[in-house]
Amino acid sequence: MKTLMLIDVQNDFMPGGSLAVSGGNQIVPVINQIQDQFDLVVASQDWHPSEHLSFARNHLRHKAFDEIEVNGLPQTLWPAHCVQGSEGAEFHPELNLNRIAAIFRKGMNRDIDSYSAFYDNGHIQTTGLSGYLNEMKAKTLYFTGLAADFCVYFSIKDALKAGFACVLIEDATRAIDPENFKRQKQQLLADGVKIINSSDV
Repeated sequence: MKTLMLIDVQNDFMPGGSLAVSGGNQIVPVINQIQDQFDLVVASQDWHPSEHLSFARNHLRHKAFDEIEVNGLPQTLWPAHCVQGSEGAEFHPELNLNRIAAIFRKGMNRDIDSYSAFYDNGHIQTTGLSGYLNEMKAKTLYFTGLAADFCVYFSIKDALKAGFACVLIEDATRAIDPENFKRQKQQLLADGVKIINSSDV
């Protein structure tokens, strides 16, 4: 079962959004173009309550992008983004949703962040994505979406731990910090992840 993973292709991560990733909108036509090459298409969606602990506005004396520790875990403080029911939490309007078989929401627990589409950052609670993919007999997962150096990267790491083969479609993702993502790509390659372009699908 050749499976395409769409990670957080949402308005708030697009140019003009509250946590914009440079060039984020450029991945949407790439994703649309390749969807028909896959047997299964699955999406994740950041879906935060307004009082989520990752929002800088919910911490006195802190600002966006500060690094703090919460409940023993490192936490980057972000601008409020992907608030449940908001326009920013919606998928990009040009993203083709017709082939998405399932959507897994994450970050709903106000007390812990969730970069990965599989687990929260403490690996306390699963989203059920791994079980679903196993039930669908998915073996190899092809990753796209935003942001490459956070939610895509950590989703791939958890997918590897769950026993899936992983492929990153590099021109269908963008990073918040491209220099950091260069280092992460080396780690992914060392972990056995294939990195390709959409033309290689």
